[in-house]
Amino acid sequence: MPSYTVTVSTGSQWFAGTDDYIYITLVGTEQCSERTLLDKPLYNDFERGAVDSYDVRVEENLGDIVLVKIEKKKYWVQDDWYCRYITVKTPSGDYVEFPCFRWLVDDKEVVLRDGRAHLPQDDKTSIVKQHRQKELDMRRKTYRQVHSTHAVCHRRLRMFSNNSAVLYRWKEWQPGFPMSIDANRHKDLPRDIQFDSEKGVDFVLNYSKAIENLFVNQFMHMFQSSWSDFGDFERIFVRIKNTISEYVMQHWKEDFMFGYQFLNGCNPVVIKKCNKLPDKFPVTHEMVSVSLERELTLEQEIKAGNMYIVDYEVLEDITPNRTDPCTLQYLAAPICLLYKNAQNKILPIAIQLGQTPGEDNPIFLPTDGQYDWLLAKIWVRSADFQHHQTITHLLKTHLMTEVFAIAMYRQLPAVHPVYKLLIPHIRFTIAINTKAREQLICECGIFDKANATGGGGHVQLVQRAMKSLTFRSLCFPDQIKARDVDKKEELPTYFFRDDGYRVWEATKSFVSDVVRIYYTSDEAVQRDEEIQAFIKDVCSFGMQDFDHCEFPKSVKSREELIEYLTVVVFTASAQHAAVNFGQYDWCSWIPNAPSTMRRPPPNQKGLADVNLIIESLPDRGRSSWHLGAVWALSQYQENELYLGMYPDEHFIEKPVKAAMEKFRKQLAEITSSIKKRNEGKKLPYYNMSPDKIPNSVAV
Repeated sequence: MPSYTVTVSTGSQWFAGTDDYIYITLVGTEQCSERTLLDKPLYNDFERGAVDSYDVRVEENLGDIVLVKIEKKKYWVQDDWYCRYITVKTPSGDYVEFPCFRWLVDDKEVVLRDGRAHLPQDDKTSIVKQHRQKELDMRRKTYRQVHSTHAVCHRRLRMFSNNSAVLYRWKEWQPGFPMSIDANRHKDLPRDIQFDSEKGVDFVLNYSKAIENLFVNQFMHMFQSSWSDFGDFERIFVRIKNTISEYVMQHWKEDFMFGYQFLNGCNPVVIKKCNKLPDKFPVTHEMVSVSLERELTLEQEIKAGNMYIVDYEVLEDITPNRTDPCTLQYLAAPICLLYKNAQNKILPIAIQLGQTPGEDNPIFLPTDGQYDWLLAKIWVRSADFQHHQTITHLLKTHLMTEVFAIAMYRQLPAVHPVYKLLIPHIRFTIAINTKAREQLICECGIFDKANATGGGGHVQLVQRAMKSLTFRSLCFPDQIKARDVDKKEELPTYFFRDDGYRVWEATKSFVSDVVRIYYTSDEAVQRDEEIQAFIKDVCSFGMQDFDHCEFPKSVKSREELIEYLTVVVFTASAQHAAVNFGQYDWCSWIPNAPSTMRRPPPNQKGLADVNLIIESLPDRGRSSWHLGAVWALSQYQENELYLGMYPDEHFIEKPVKAAMEKFRKQLAEITSSIKKRNEGKKLPYYNMSPDKIPNSVAV
């Protein structure tokens, strides 16, 4: 009697083990095994982290094993189980791997294909074609209970879930937003995409814990209570200072520090070459001549490529936070002219705090009074904070990655090579975004407590930013070139750009290697109905087919597919890391990144003094919530998986594993060179260092 040895690996995360009954059915090309209970006498099967082996005896050889069906049935109480993989040893001694990496909840069953990746056009038999389609159907729809059958064969394999569950459907959370998952709460999500522990990502709990750990809980309810002076901010800062944040505290008033942050701070994506001054910003040579170092006129400096500009027009007329009737809060939409001096430092030389020039909207200059100039720079920093949090961070990394993730689950089965490629890079993204909509950016959420765009302004800001978001703006080299900041000799200390280029190229090389293993020609890409459906789903549903977004609806070549998938992986990993994990460094010194302003922007010169600045900056309560937020958001996850780390072996093929190893070596070289460059620097830049880039958006 032939015997198959089945090896089952249980996950090592919390609560991964189960005491429920586990049944297996092997489906071969010739016939199927009986439904077999996996159980060893006097042994605790399927413990967390365990690898257990069982014998499955059959009357006759099953042929090639193409599918494995796993069923979980309640023993005493429902007990979820996380299965990593199944390995089947055939009577001839061959091993067949069946990756799972899924939770089985309630009385659930899953049907697994062997670990080799297949394009849809490569599947020839009806059973694997049916399995492929049923998996996608189950992800998109709600299935009611069906009765299982003991007589399972490959011609009529039951693959419906035995429990009713809403899975991967699109939902518009706010008009004009990218579409999101159809779930109101984290616990409503499919178990496979939930966090292992919801407690670990509870924003209220984490922010409160951060505030307590930072010893600022005594201030967290002191709204309307201003600080005494700049030094008073140190009372909440001293506990969290590090190399960069302490340097920021010491130098935040200086023009070089102000300018440097547009290159390598939290929001290094707004600075662009100024090839012509906009009419709305009437700076003259006479205004700024004292700041120019090359004996050139302002117009000549512009032509020489030495002028840069940041413009926060997107903030104009956004409704400021009105959730606290006791504290008026204000926003501005400033424009700032930046000058590259002879030492290649970027320095501010003119600031206008509104978009419409006039007597009540003066252009502030370094030659103005000390506090007039400082307050103008603080207003720019506050506007930059709003832009960073809502557009650069929330919209362009979190929400966009969620769009890619939902489309992937809806259109690509687990056997598809692109599914296997992307799954590590969308890990926990839908979960963290759902939790954010539940607690952070919802009405009366935490975002309202300390941010000037809280109370609905952040929604308006995303809606407005969506009108200029295009697919090309997510392509790293394109967005650098679009701002005309791509030449290293012109901006030699733009480390965000330089490191980003290298990580982009390494990522693209890895994606290219994987794509070319499975797609032997451009025609193969065109014939892949599933990948075409994925691309179309992103545009037509995720981006709601907005005319301006210019997302492709199809891909016609391997090169187009490689670039598209590189955008997905890079956005979820490197781009998010670059704009998220530096928040602790650059925003913990609150005068450098005020989350709100409590006085209106000055409409004339000569009014500012220390008292006005202190009264404009966040009060003690809002400062504490802000500090807790940037601390919590800058923390890496426990057991973080960094770029290139793929412990879940969705791919089993040797060529792909070789491509992964090549990718890791390239990333290690980049990391090493970044460390070498940073040695001895007072302001090291490491936010694009691969050893600090998590695989996915999960915080």
